[in-house]
Amino acid sequence: MDEDEEWLQRHGLHPDARGLAEVRELLAEQTRLERGAQGDGYTPLMKLCCVQLFLAGALDDVLLIWRAKTASFDADCSIDIQLLCGAGLQQTKTYLAAHGSEEAERALRRLRFCEEAEDFEDFSPEQRSALYTAYYA
Repeated sequence: MDEDEEWLQRHGLHPDARGLAEVRELLAEQTRLERGAQGDGYTPLMKLCCVQLFLAGALDDVLLIWRAKTASFDADCSIDIQLLCGAGLQQTKTYLAAHGSEEAERALRRLRFCEEAEDFEDFSPEQRSALYTAYYA
């Protein structure tokens, strides 16, 4: 059994508050490893953590997910841009615009670029949640 499968069995797709804290810690650690050298982090586990945070829908997790996504080429390909938007696309753009950091500005630029490229056509957190739930079932 892989690490991501074990993690999913232990926490499910919708961890409680304590589980979400563990998700954030694990994602931050895996991101640090992946930034150190591509492949040192386990990107399937990173993606699962991002899905769990997406499903929780907290705007405070947007930049944590962004850091994971941008940790390496593999992570960027593996972690969908839509995972930043668990609270909704417009809410996420508003949050990033108000944040004021350079990191938030980079994430906002990427979101806008992807939106213009129609990567968010027919997007809703509910639709995407159903897709991830089916995928991890």
